[in-house]
Amino acid sequence: QVQLVESGGGLVQAGGSLRLSCAASRTIFSFRTMGWHRQAPGKQRELVAAITSGGSVNYVDSVKGRFTISRDYAKNTVDLQMDSLKPEDTAVYYCRITTTNGVDSWGKGTLVTVTS
Repeated sequence: QVQLVESGGGLVQAGGSLRLSCAASRTIFSFRTMGWHRQAPGKQRELVAAITSGGSVNYVDSVKGRFTISRDYAKNTVDLQMDSLKPEDTAVYYCRITTTNGVDSWGKGTLVTVTS
């Protein structure tokens, strides 16, 4: 099981930026997919952004053009740069990885609160 630790959440005003980081307990080189999900109060968890081992990325429509997912093999991290934040981005953000054999691991989450 891969251990994942998220960081970078916090309180920010609308229009501001935050950078989330997810540190893995071992090399991320062989992971099939790495991604960020979020869950707002009273809502289901949703995929925000994901990146595959081949470098393909996808984003939920609501964050396209504002969020950027990236990975750092040297640090074994996957980051989510969030710009032009909106109050509706408020949620707990979770890191998720899927290994090449299809096993999922999740972090415990980091809270992002965007005030208007």
